[in-house]
Amino acid sequence: MTSSWRTTGWVLFGASLILALSLGVRHGFGLFLAPMSAEFGWGREVFAFAIALQNLVWGLVQPFTGAFADRFGATRAVVIGGILYALGLALMGLADSPWSLSMSAGVLIGIGLSGTSFSVLLGVVGRASPPEKRSMAMGIAAAAGSFGQFAMLPGSLGLIEWLGWSSALLALSLLIALIVPLTWMVEDRPHPALGQEQTLGEALREAAGHSGFWLLSLGFFVCGFQVVFIGVHLPAYLVDQHLQAEVGTTVLALVGLFNVFGTYIAGWLGSRLSKPRLLAGLYLLRSLVIVAFLWLPLSPWTAYAFGMAMGLLWLSTVPLTNGTVATLFGVRNLSMLGGIVFLFHQLGSFLGGWLGGYLYDRTGSYDLVWQISILLGVMAAVLNWPVREQPVPRLQVAGGLQ
Repeated sequence: MTSSWRTTGWVLFGASLILALSLGVRHGFGLFLAPMSAEFGWGREVFAFAIALQNLVWGLVQPFTGAFADRFGATRAVVIGGILYALGLALMGLADSPWSLSMSAGVLIGIGLSGTSFSVLLGVVGRASPPEKRSMAMGIAAAAGSFGQFAMLPGSLGLIEWLGWSSALLALSLLIALIVPLTWMVEDRPHPALGQEQTLGEALREAAGHSGFWLLSLGFFVCGFQVVFIGVHLPAYLVDQHLQAEVGTTVLALVGLFNVFGTYIAGWLGSRLSKPRLLAGLYLLRSLVIVAFLWLPLSPWTAYAFGMAMGLLWLSTVPLTNGTVATLFGVRNLSMLGGIVFLFHQLGSFLGGWLGGYLYDRTGSYDLVWQISILLGVMAAVLNWPVREQPVPRLQVAGGLQ
């Protein structure tokens, strides 16, 4: 843990800037679906598969990136991730085939995101924060990432309209390259162990034997399915319903804006109330919001209301889920264990992104995927409700500080 609030605040500020850039650019990928598909004559499944692959690769690599950051500090992981992310964006701008799109947008950006997103950077914030402020600090960092989604989405659309989709991606790659010099703000040392250091194998066995770890992971699968399906396919869905393309962009921007408040409030509530119970409530509310969106007559204003409501619930799950993992197992292996939980999120992300395009191309409608999203939200609420925030026996013996 860092020795002063000034140091902790500096780390939090740096992590927030990096998350705002990384997640802000990623949030706008759905804007490239229509122009790229139209130029090359692809069905929506091609672009959807590339983004789904991105999420799958991101999730598969994340536990290894997290373990690297836990053992050797996060700075190197963020530098490597930033370089690969920028390279992937540049090559995505030059992509002219499904294969090149999958390799750039899918593989390279997926690996890059594993070093520049929540699991690594919230691990840094968690190690830098005292236990009583940890949930709040994670909420602030997540809120910063959310603000990036709001602030950068109109910028991404403006770049597409001004430069075209290819040059817009090249410009965004230069922006992401700024992550590399920002890493000096989040210099991170591994958290000191109390007594005999727990090995990676011991940490994995401890988590694997804990039912709460698996319940959190399965719940996070649902989070990934919902947010990626909506983030990638909502703009196209609204156009299909005869709304202007600008409506979809505005809705995603509202998701990012209200996500700022949602993640901050979730972090604040998580320091006062049961985080698993809050998670259960969030997932249930998501299903209710989707039901209302589909049931009400669609107009720009109901779409905007959906964006605001969903934004409040969008990444609110992140500080609560990572905070629960930290409470259960401590912060020594937080980036790795959080990365494993995040892997389940990304498996859901892959399915939500790809299935949306697959079913649309075959049925001409997103109706079935919306229905699946509703049922999964209810399932996630049921899964998270029984999780108890009680540190494992190892931490109880050590005083819960490791």
